[in-house]
Amino acid sequence: MDKKIFSLALNGKKKEMAISRVYAIGYAGRDKKKTMDHIKELEEIGVPRPIEIPTLYPLSLNNVTQNKVIEVVGDKTSGEAEIVIIFGGRTDEIYVTVGSDHTDRELEATDIHKSKQVCQKPFATKAWNLKDVIQHWDLLELSSDIYINHRWIPYQKDKISSILSLEDIMKFLERKGVPLANSIFFSGTVPLKCGFKYGEQFRMTITDPIHKRNILMEYTIKNLLGSVQT
Repeated sequence: MDKKIFSLALNGKKKEMAISRVYAIGYAGRDKKKTMDHIKELEEIGVPRPIEIPTLYPLSLNNVTQNKVIEVVGDKTSGEAEIVIIFGGRTDEIYVTVGSDHTDRELEATDIHKSKQVCQKPFATKAWNLKDVIQHWDLLELSSDIYINHRWIPYQKDKISSILSLEDIMKFLERKGVPLANSIFFSGTVPLKCGFKYGEQFRMTITDPIHKRNILMEYTIKNLLGSVQT
């Protein structure tokens, strides 16, 4: 099986991780009403309702990246801050960081899975051991900002208690029968503040209020069509 090597900074030490599978968990809200609100947001841009809630999307290994620039086609793509769970080759190698389920919103109206496949999925180079945050999991917070017209605009901010609990995520993955070892899971996002927006840059943060620390990643969105004369 193909593998891709990523580097993580864990407690100040560098660790190489071999990853062979990537998945995104969609519609992972813990509050069913808020999940339906998100589905309605998507319906407003033409995205059909999912058949299953939550939904598991297998993604291309080639699309996951730690680069600070991603390339897209078109001007209707956007990121979403996600809690990312990374499983190593051993059962005690489970790490948590922040990533972005960057998605083509125009294509999403036609085919959700394809809309996720055509965009790279950035995630941070720093991570925490799951064992260090599991006792206060619901207090972790996700936030994001989007850069539009030369200024940063708050885009998301909420505790991950708005996402499926870690226990429910693990039960869901067990039910789907997916292998955990050497896998990355983009495991859910928090609500948008005021609907979808499209910008030139995106930054996302996961905050641990108990240990007073955070992980931040910022990336630039390069529209390949923007450099082509029409």
